[in-house]
Amino acid sequence: MNYGRKGIKAQQLALNAKGPKWARKILLILAVAGCICVIGVGVMGAALGIGAFNGMISTAPDLSQTDIGPVGLSSFVYDSNGNQIYKLVSENANRIPVKSEDISQHLKDAFVAIEDERFYQHSGIDLRRIMGLGYKALLEGGFSGGGSTITQQLLKNNVFTGWMEESNFMESIRRKIQEQYCAIQVEKMYDKDTLLTYYLNTINCGSGTLGVESASLRYFNKHAKDLTISESAVIAGITKYPGKYNPILHPEESKKRTETVLYKMNELGYITDAEYEEALADNVYDRIQANNDVVTAETKPASYFVDSLKKQVMEDLMKKGGYTQQQAYTLMYSRGIKIYSTLDPEIQQICDEEFSNPDNYADKTEFLLDWALTIEKADGTLENHSKEMLKKFIKQSRTGYNLLYKATDDLEDVVNADLDAYKASVMEEGDTIIAENKELSPQPQISFTVIEQSTGKCVAMVGGRGEKTADMALNRATDSPRQPGSCFKVLASFGPAIDHNAKSLASVYVDAPFAYKDGTKVNNWYGDEYRGIQTIRAGIYNSLNIVAVKCITEITPEVGFEYLQNMGFTTLVASELRPDGMIYTDIGQPLALGGITYGVYNYELTAAYAGIANGGTYVEPKLYTLITDNEGNVIIDNRDPVTRQIFTPETSYQLIQAMIDCAKFGSGRQISFPGMTTAGKTGTTSNEQDIWIAAFTPYYTASCWTGYDNNEKLTVAQEAIPKEMWRKVMKRVHEQKELPDIGFEKPAGIVSCDICALSGKLPRPGICDGHIKREIFTKESIPTEYCDVHYQGLVCGYDNLPATAQCPFCYEGILTMNPPEDEKVRSGSALIAAELDPLSTGTAAQAAVGHCHHDESFFVQPGWEGILEQERAQYADRVAAAQAAQAAQNNPEAGGGEQ
Repeated sequence: MNYGRKGIKAQQLALNAKGPKWARKILLILAVAGCICVIGVGVMGAALGIGAFNGMISTAPDLSQTDIGPVGLSSFVYDSNGNQIYKLVSENANRIPVKSEDISQHLKDAFVAIEDERFYQHSGIDLRRIMGLGYKALLEGGFSGGGSTITQQLLKNNVFTGWMEESNFMESIRRKIQEQYCAIQVEKMYDKDTLLTYYLNTINCGSGTLGVESASLRYFNKHAKDLTISESAVIAGITKYPGKYNPILHPEESKKRTETVLYKMNELGYITDAEYEEALADNVYDRIQANNDVVTAETKPASYFVDSLKKQVMEDLMKKGGYTQQQAYTLMYSRGIKIYSTLDPEIQQICDEEFSNPDNYADKTEFLLDWALTIEKADGTLENHSKEMLKKFIKQSRTGYNLLYKATDDLEDVVNADLDAYKASVMEEGDTIIAENKELSPQPQISFTVIEQSTGKCVAMVGGRGEKTADMALNRATDSPRQPGSCFKVLASFGPAIDHNAKSLASVYVDAPFAYKDGTKVNNWYGDEYRGIQTIRAGIYNSLNIVAVKCITEITPEVGFEYLQNMGFTTLVASELRPDGMIYTDIGQPLALGGITYGVYNYELTAAYAGIANGGTYVEPKLYTLITDNEGNVIIDNRDPVTRQIFTPETSYQLIQAMIDCAKFGSGRQISFPGMTTAGKTGTTSNEQDIWIAAFTPYYTASCWTGYDNNEKLTVAQEAIPKEMWRKVMKRVHEQKELPDIGFEKPAGIVSCDICALSGKLPRPGICDGHIKREIFTKESIPTEYCDVHYQGLVCGYDNLPATAQCPFCYEGILTMNPPEDEKVRSGSALIAAELDPLSTGTAAQAAVGHCHHDESFFVQPGWEGILEQERAQYADRVAAAQAAQAAQNNPEAGGGEQ
């Protein structure tokens, strides 16, 4: 029906026309009813529309409670000098937020010109643009989008983040209405510059970058505030289609888009005609490609230090910060935190240079193959093959094959030939290789950790040699426990003995045949030789196994184990029940020599020795000092050292003095360098699979390990690597930092006195001559008793013991006797040792009673006369042999010359 003015007029004429009145009445009623229906439907539709609109608005996000800024931010790691050394980033988080003043005005103008030219005039939505798009849609029969303002795009990216998951048209309409409503509201809350800054920190700029700062650095290696007009136009042109307009991957498409941006900037008056022409002539793409080449070349996996740092930060965020694992991960990789590490770039660079220098490795380098293969069989099943299976196959033709290859020019060809032979033996027709991993690592491997002992800061770390090809690769400094060998003598045996049992460096043990309680013989590192009476000082600098084992046997392994636990070792086993029913424990006599179940981490061993270097105060090692959020608010403050006492200052000083001897003329003498006091302890496992040096100066403590990843035996030349590398690195560090030699401070509780070196007690005048030396003690451990090793009086020439009144071999003289050993030591050995002079035929039992066996009981035993005659003959032979040996020593030529 026509309800316009003309239509109503026509109806009136029709009603007034001639005809039956009842017909005219019916028509009138129908006309009125039609009007009422149309009006009703209109009112109802309007009501429903208003209701639906209000419903959509009422469920819109509360902007007062919503952060409209970008969420995913890159996190950064800084060295101890405040220099950025690494960027932590996850998907959708490669963003570096910047303030408005740190964004070029050209860049702001470029984005406004191409994305929202009336940005500064509208109130959140551009009605003129919407109507223009609507008219275009009517003409073209479809809506192509593109009506969003910068404000709407900001909300779409940071508030309405689920728009990609919209499943139908109504969801899209709802979101669009809410977006427009919120755009109007947010424009009332923030000024234009703030909104534009949020937007420029949010947008996708291609190549994995989010925000203009990341994009500026990625494409031009400069900050966003320094971009030129042409460079700004390039970045502004990307965001419409980041893939299509990527200036690295599609420079021609990017150039067309850049020209459009520049045209709009000129059209809108942001740049002059001259600036427009100059920008068009600027070939920015050469610079982009050159920078891309540099970025690609510099893109490397995280260092071993950063890998360990990431682990420690994750652990501390959960333990100290109270975050869940997922929250900690999100915070670290996509919330823009700043991690201030303890890394000293000078020291790390020296480490990297020395440990990557092939000339520093004795003998020819070998390469260890790590390999795995997955085959899809013709029937669709998967079949996995390991390096152990490869090893078994190759050993059928090469018995000694152990996955090691010599470093030759055709190394890859040799390895591939073995792999091809194996594949040919296991693959059938129709099989397909779907995954193969191959890696060759140089051997022997190394690890190195440097800690500043006064603070606990780890300043440098090397987790292996060879190129690091992946993040979180095996870090031999923190992830690979190895047997510590003799490095444990100081920590588990000698140190606790001095600290807990009032022993001193002068305390003595007899280096003589000894066995563990289970009957296993204890050997010295130099073979089946014994050096007799030895002090703890000598036990440290000469690394004497039997002396260390006797020492821990006396103090008990339980005490040594407790001390180690207090030093922060996390791999120790108090008691562990294995599936086979066996119970394993590290609490035993082998603990003194580093014989433990799982070994130790280099990082933890270094921290333990740093505690000694720090006067007995252990400082928990750390890789960072501070973690803040993007605004500088503290998340974790790790600057204050966490300390505990592992030894008294007096104990530590005594240990340091003995380890200085070790570095001067003992087993670690290769580590010393001019101009700096060094102290340390070597460590070698019985099978030469692990070689260590743990040593320190007054400033830094460092430990170096060398060994094969597959536990091959090291050569004699390779055994020298740790000490040589330690000296080279630490010498350069101290010279480069120009550190003076300040030595180690002597505690007030340290005193000194003269002792007999064979007894560790006060010397007896005229008897201990030739064995007197000066030694340091605590006031509590200084000796008060006189030497009981040197004896003056009647000596039994046969037993080489004090003679009885009846002894037929007695003479007046001075005798050196073995000192009495603690009952725990005697009962702690399964071996009865002849702890006597080699010329003696006496027994250990007789030595224990303090005189020769020619007592009253000897002369009443049956056949004593015959026994005595035999002894006289044996004694005469021994004396003659001793005299001949002495004569040969005095006259080498008579004995056939030097051997």
